[in-house]
Amino acid sequence: SGLLSRLQPSAPPVRTPSPSKSFSQNIPSCLWKLGRLNHVAIAVPDLEKAQSLYKDVLGAQVSETVALPEHGVYTVFVELGNTKLELLHPLGEKSPIASFLQKNKTGGMHHICIEVDDIKAAMTELKKKKIRILSEEPKIGAHGKPVIFLHPKDCHGVLVELEQA
Repeated sequence: SGLLSRLQPSAPPVRTPSPSKSFSQNIPSCLWKLGRLNHVAIAVPDLEKAQSLYKDVLGAQVSETVALPEHGVYTVFVELGNTKLELLHPLGEKSPIASFLQKNKTGGMHHICIEVDDIKAAMTELKKKKIRILSEEPKIGAHGKPVIFLHPKDCHGVLVELEQA
């Protein structure tokens, strides 16, 4: 038994969280709350082709194309049950999507959108935490609700859109 026990590797101890400490105790209380993932936005060079992929090939429910001149984009939403995909195509030369597509010719993921319960409180607190917001005030987004975008360099390389729930 002595030799056998020395040859068997001992398993590392398993750490279990103490019942008195919950994950929420590690999160500072905020005046606003992060909600559900609203959508993942994908920039596409050919909107009709992308719509066809999701509708005709994959069988998804796809919205009509909507122009959002204030944001410089055409949008189409693909319903997925638990969230949506937003297909983005440039509207005008100054479109942020046009410059994105110049760097990414075949398109790609552009941003994620997360709902918040109080966008103004979120803006105030995020500014205090040195997170850059790409506009002074919220703009009205594709769902008719106020939205802001957070600088990708402050969000680990991801452009994050926050939308008022």
